[in-house]
Amino acid sequence: MNQPNNKIPGLAARQSAFRLLDSVCRRKETLDQAMPGATAKLANPSDKSLAHNIAANVLRWMSGLDAMIDSATRNRLADDAKPRMALRIALVQVLILDTPQHAAISTALPLVHGGPRRLVHGVFSTVMRGIESGALTLPEYPEIPGETHDRWVHNWGEQVAAAASQAWSQHAPLDLSFKSNNVGDLAGEPLAEKHLRMPPTPPVTELPGFDEGAFWVQDLAASIPARLLGAGDGKTVLDLCAAPGGKTMQLASNGWKLVSVDNNEKRMERFSANLGRTKLDAEVVIADLMQWQPDSPADAILLDAPCSATGIYRRHPDVLHCIGASDIADRAQVQSALLDRLVNWIKPDGMIVYAVCSLEPEEGEDQIDGFLERHPNFQIDPVTADELPAAIVPTEAGCVRTLPTVLADKGHVDGFFIARLQRKS
Repeated sequence: MNQPNNKIPGLAARQSAFRLLDSVCRRKETLDQAMPGATAKLANPSDKSLAHNIAANVLRWMSGLDAMIDSATRNRLADDAKPRMALRIALVQVLILDTPQHAAISTALPLVHGGPRRLVHGVFSTVMRGIESGALTLPEYPEIPGETHDRWVHNWGEQVAAAASQAWSQHAPLDLSFKSNNVGDLAGEPLAEKHLRMPPTPPVTELPGFDEGAFWVQDLAASIPARLLGAGDGKTVLDLCAAPGGKTMQLASNGWKLVSVDNNEKRMERFSANLGRTKLDAEVVIADLMQWQPDSPADAILLDAPCSATGIYRRHPDVLHCIGASDIADRAQVQSALLDRLVNWIKPDGMIVYAVCSLEPEEGEDQIDGFLERHPNFQIDPVTADELPAAIVPTEAGCVRTLPTVLADKGHVDGFFIARLQRKS
């Protein structure tokens, strides 16, 4: 006798994974946006983690999974058909998450109703036979979705696109930024000052020094913008779009007086928790930058601008399914407006560090070219190699561009563009 759906172990997590994928693929929401609603009925944190893990891996390996599914169907299933999504969920568990076949299919069948259940069971069985015979296999690396792949090949070349596929297949390492050069007894590789890279396996909250606020999680590339401002010596810096706080904590630990601004109240809750744990100080402001302005000009500004976030695809595979050319253009307009707004918030000879976690030139190189044309009283302050972590070098223009080829032998880094601009006297 078949068990009632509400008695099938693990089904609720798979149902949540299904809802997450529907939100990303059909409504173009990110996983972070979809998680609260899609997992609301899951009381166990481990079930929420499983639902997210299933959805994230389906998004990484979707092209390979779909090729397997299509090899076992006479008529191609629609991309948004429930049987296709149920099969993706079942197959990714077996092929990537090492879930037993019986558990994968028993929790996938209830995701569809009526006749399609027989279709899902039949296709799953056919694919499994193909895998066991060696006739079917996933590619070595997941395929970057078509529009993004074509765009990156055009902008950066085949080698970078191939490196991105390789990076997408791996669990990103755990990068930690420290308040001081003392990293304690943690075992890892120091890739820069006050930085340690570790395997992704230990929960960060269980590491010695976490409760004491000795460090915070921050990708190596994400640590560069604050590094380029150097020592603060009590001078004032505006950290704009500051949440969740990594750059603020870097700057505070390096002697800057902080005014940290972000318009996302929920993200600023996490920001404040991080400040409390690390015992670092900043004036925290929740406001829209297009409405807010400082009381007086600052010595420096760090603008980590809202962007497409295509550079953080390793940890957020959903972005490559949500972002297209029109989204990139929309975000570029926001970036231009923010840069234009803050030009008078900086003292003469003061520095603006502009950063985006994006692999799109429209949000990086092109953005700065346009800014300098509009504001000839600013110039690029060239970054030098000795200011950067090893293996990361400045561009010819004196900016920073981290691509998927950077540190490929050590786990890669996030994709960033960073420019340091000086207001002329």
